[in-house]
Amino acid sequence: MPTSPDWTAWTAKRRAEIDALLAARLDRLRGAEDPGRLIESLAYSLLAPGKRLRPVLALAAAEAAGDFLDEHVRLAAASVELVHCYSLVHDDLPAMDDDDFRRGKPSNHKVFGEAMAILAGDALLTMAFEWLAEGAEGTSRPRAFARASLALARGAGATGMVRGQARDLSGGKPGSVEALERLHAEKTGALFRAAVEVGAAAAGAAPDDIAALGAFGASFGVAFQHADDLDDADHPDHAEVARARREVLLSDAVAHLRRLRHPDRAGALRAIADGLRSPS
Repeated sequence: MPTSPDWTAWTAKRRAEIDALLAARLDRLRGAEDPGRLIESLAYSLLAPGKRLRPVLALAAAEAAGDFLDEHVRLAAASVELVHCYSLVHDDLPAMDDDDFRRGKPSNHKVFGEAMAILAGDALLTMAFEWLAEGAEGTSRPRAFARASLALARGAGATGMVRGQARDLSGGKPGSVEALERLHAEKTGALFRAAVEVGAAAAGAAPDDIAALGAFGASFGVAFQHADDLDDADHPDHAEVARARREVLLSDAVAHLRRLRHPDRAGALRAIADGLRSPS
C-alpha cells in the first residue's frame, strides 16, 4: 500500500470489488428456477446501491493484520454484507421496525410480500456461512475461516445483533446514554466488530491482532450509530452527550490500532474512523 494513498480512491476500489463479487454470485443463481421470485427478491435488496462499509472495513482489516488479500478474503468480506442486508430486510418488516422504504425505494416486503421478504432474509443469512465454508475449502487456512465464521455468528446472533433488536423492540426509549450505547453496541457495534474480525481472521491474522481489530470495530460501531442518530435527529435528549461520545469512541478505536504488530498498515482503518469525526 502506498505511504500516502488516496483513501477515497482506495475505498471506491474496494467497494467496486464487493459490488462485482455480489453481482457475479447472484448471476449464478439467476439461471435456476425462481419460485415465488425468491432470487429476484434477494437481488432487489442485495444489489441496491449502498456504501458497503462493513465489507470495506473487513478488507481494510485484512490489509492491516493479515498476510493474504485474495479472492477468498473478498468472499469472506462479502459474507458480512449478506448478514447486514438480511438484517435490513427483516428490520423493515411490520413486526419489526415497520419501514416502507429503504435506500430511497420501497422495502423488500412492500414489493415481494412479507413471506417472501422473510425467506429472502433467511437465504441471505445462510448464504453468508455458505460463502465462508466455501472460502475455507478453497484455501490452505481452513482454521482461519473457522475463526471468521465464529466471529460472524457471534456478531449476528443471540449475543449480538439479534439481541440488540430484541432489546430495541422490548426496552422502550433508552433513559441514559449508557443504556443507549448498550443498545448500539449490540444492534450495530457487534456486526462492525465481526466485520473487522472476519476480514483479519480470513487473511490469517494473529489472534492478538484480531483482538485489537475487534476492539476497534466495537468502538467504531457505537460511534457510527451515534453519528447516524445525530444525522437523523434520533434520541434528541442524548444528542449533546452522544456528539462528545462519538469523538471519544473514535479516538479509542484508533488507539486500538496501535496495538497491531504492523500499525503502519492500518491507514485505511484510521482514515475511515477519521471520516466519521465531526467537522472541526
